[in-house]
Amino acid sequence: MKIFIFLIFFCSPLFAQVEYPKDYFSSPLDIPMQLSGNFGELRPNHFHAGFDLKTLQKEGLKVYAVADGYISRIKISTFGNGKAIYITHPNGYTSVYGHLQIANGLIEEYIKKAHYALKSFEIELFPKSDELIVKKGQIIAFSGNTGGSEGPHLHFEIRDTKTEKIINPMFFGFDKSIKDTKKPTISGVYVYPLETKTSVNHSKRPLLLNLSLQKDGTYLSEKVVANGKIGFGINTFDYDDVSFNKNGVFKVQSFSNGKPTFGYQFDTYSFDEMRYVNALIDYSKYKKTQQRVQKLFMKNKYGLSIIQSDDNNGVVTVTPNLSSVYRVEVSDFNGNKSTVSIPIQYDLLSTIIEKEPVVSNYFVRANKDSNFAKENMSVFFPAGTFYEDFDMNFDVKNDTLYLHDDTVPAHTNFTISIEDNKYTETQREKIFIGLIEGQKVTYNSTYKKENVFNTKVKTLGKYALIMDTIAPKIAIAKPIEGKWLSDQKTIQLTINDSLSGIKSYNGYLNGNWILFEYDNKTKKIIHNFNDGIVAEGANDLKVVVIDNVGNSTIFETRFFRSQKK
Repeated sequence: MKIFIFLIFFCSPLFAQVEYPKDYFSSPLDIPMQLSGNFGELRPNHFHAGFDLKTLQKEGLKVYAVADGYISRIKISTFGNGKAIYITHPNGYTSVYGHLQIANGLIEEYIKKAHYALKSFEIELFPKSDELIVKKGQIIAFSGNTGGSEGPHLHFEIRDTKTEKIINPMFFGFDKSIKDTKKPTISGVYVYPLETKTSVNHSKRPLLLNLSLQKDGTYLSEKVVANGKIGFGINTFDYDDVSFNKNGVFKVQSFSNGKPTFGYQFDTYSFDEMRYVNALIDYSKYKKTQQRVQKLFMKNKYGLSIIQSDDNNGVVTVTPNLSSVYRVEVSDFNGNKSTVSIPIQYDLLSTIIEKEPVVSNYFVRANKDSNFAKENMSVFFPAGTFYEDFDMNFDVKNDTLYLHDDTVPAHTNFTISIEDNKYTETQREKIFIGLIEGQKVTYNSTYKKENVFNTKVKTLGKYALIMDTIAPKIAIAKPIEGKWLSDQKTIQLTINDSLSGIKSYNGYLNGNWILFEYDNKTKKIIHNFNDGIVAEGANDLKVVVIDNVGNSTIFETRFFRSQKK
């Protein structure tokens, strides 16, 4: 009876499919659909939330509403999706379009008006349902490369309007537009000893297993000889027939002697679950090698809803007098499948390769609050900060906090506190707690109470109090003082701050605030004269840039412009 209940539990809830409308949404582009990134793909600190659609390596392609609806949200940011438009549809779903260059027509006018009303480039708007109504096939914007985009493309998502969960667009019929007859590639299989006493093939460290291709197209691994608890991980990716680049896989399922042990399918999940990507992968290996090995086990169970596992959370216990076969199946959305089988045998082998030593002087339990202090520095980890228990190195030397290293992922914020007794009150106004990585210093939002500085962060590493007394820099490629700019469409400047980073910038033309769009990748700010603020004849330009600790720089110049043609 127990086995029967387990099989029903494992096989039905996770992979049972909701019936999504297949022909309701059209393509947001009028070129053949090609992916540079698919749903669920593993990214730094998150799973990818939709499709990245190729745009012929250029900007300015027409972006269409995929169905009737109304624009319910507009977000303009220097990071993330950059310029993004959200359309709520009457069937209960919302479509999202990111990294846009510019919106179209009345939509762009609505956005531009908000920029000037709020006097800010970064804005978030929530239009009413009767303000910006759109029809299926209407041009809403033009594709771009804004925000965190690393090249021109369109980011496209579909969300459940009520729950805001993101859903794999393939379920809505887009699989018909992307031919895929290719099986996923399993490029590596790893085995992990999970107990101190456990060894695998003479090793107490994770091992890469040799694979051989069989006549039936499946793979067979070298034999695993082990004792105690072990787990497995895979390095895998997928190709389709039209996109010509590696993408993530759709479904992974493992079995031990035919019984399901661990599986996940990238169908739908919430944004709150995104950071669990760091628990799913071998994070330490990723930080050291940039390889994302997906673990098929959980030492401690974590809350990623797409995962379903047996009572052992995917951990396999190798016991005497029992040989077994572990099997992994990796599938894409179209059902193309790759399989690898791993024979497992019990034996008490002598250990030749010992466990990799960890420099540590403390032990952190993931499910308990922890507080560590030395000299003038302390750190507080709330319960649940980490996914697993670990040996941690904590020290303070030369006014620097050495807090292990970024090979252990944190899921939530923890607090670093540093007491200062050597700076004046005036100097403290220019101080923040910085993360030090070689020559690079990263600013962290820091709050001060009397002489104690505090910050909340999610990264282990080296921290110290950093003083920033250097003002931001403002530069222009060609001086415009006293010049006529009648033929120019825009005016561009470069702004930069090498330490605490830019907090705000504002531009003024003849005393009136003007919109400068900021590109974080190039550090350029651009004003378009089409905004209609520029005057006939003389124009006085003023730009004020302030960094995160209050240092400021002012750039002023005068130029001339004729509107006559």
